[in-house]
Amino acid sequence: MKKDEKIYVAGHLGMVGSAIVRGLRQYEQSNIVTSPRSELDLTCQADVMRFFKNERPTQVYLAAAKVGGIYANNTYPAEFIYQNLMVQLNVIEAAFRTGVKKLLFLGSSCIYPRMASQPMLESALLGGPLEPTNEPYAIAKIAGIKLCESYNRQYGKSHEIDYRSVMPTNLYGPGDNYHPENSHVVPALIRRFHEAKANKEPRVTVWGTGQARREFLFVDDMAEACIHVMNLAPEVYKNNVLPMQSHINVGFGSDITIRQLAETIANTVGYAGQVEFDSSKPDGAPRKLLNTMLLNKLGWKAKYNLEKGLEITYKDFLSSCNSSCDPMLF
Repeated sequence: MKKDEKIYVAGHLGMVGSAIVRGLRQYEQSNIVTSPRSELDLTCQADVMRFFKNERPTQVYLAAAKVGGIYANNTYPAEFIYQNLMVQLNVIEAAFRTGVKKLLFLGSSCIYPRMASQPMLESALLGGPLEPTNEPYAIAKIAGIKLCESYNRQYGKSHEIDYRSVMPTNLYGPGDNYHPENSHVVPALIRRFHEAKANKEPRVTVWGTGQARREFLFVDDMAEACIHVMNLAPEVYKNNVLPMQSHINVGFGSDITIRQLAETIANTVGYAGQVEFDSSKPDGAPRKLLNTMLLNKLGWKAKYNLEKGLEITYKDFLSSCNSSCDPMLF
């Protein structure tokens, strides 16, 4: 990695973006460009183009996205597809127009069909219907992959651009969103079990049957994978992907049931009550496990197990009380 790169991290205040910034600094990258949402609206094409023309980054990590769990995706489908499409279109186009040669787009494992064979290979993309609860978000992420591939196919040789995509599994870690309704399963359960412990509640009810299986990856592992993929030699990357199947899975390598996850989080938080499941609520896809053989072959593997990652994440939760949290619980 060149030390003089000017690197723009879009979404640097989010869980993934902040982890990428931490990771880049570990590699002694000091010329990192960021801009908070209050100063740069990534859904506004003119503002994004102006930002790129002024800053002129040489690399871009596109980690900005509107994200959420089953409840949020079901409740705000129009926002999820519109905002994510606009961010991706604006950032990738502005990067190209201002001469950015290297860009990494971050997608999601929800791009794969609901009933895809497990573990899911990169080749499973577009092989069947998506999970209905997060289809709008998945469609946007698929579009992001295809944007990168299309720019490479049309401008790769003439403009020497190299836009890559990684597809992470379910992420958790410091900087996550702990909102009680709009968060993903790990931060939502951390908050729920913490509040139950503080209020001495005898039981906690979790959505779904508890039998759905999910894979979880600590966000600092994901950041390291992003930096690794971004800096693979061009010939190595091209020899291991296809022009129209160029994304790379990033996962932990094994999965657990939501019941096992809930029990592990309860143990991490120190909640001793009963854990129940509401089968009237949706499970989402029955299983989502990524096949990470390609990335492992390219020299990367996860370092943090779930117990260690949850311990770090719970400490982050305790230290990050904000206006959405009840101060009396801390």
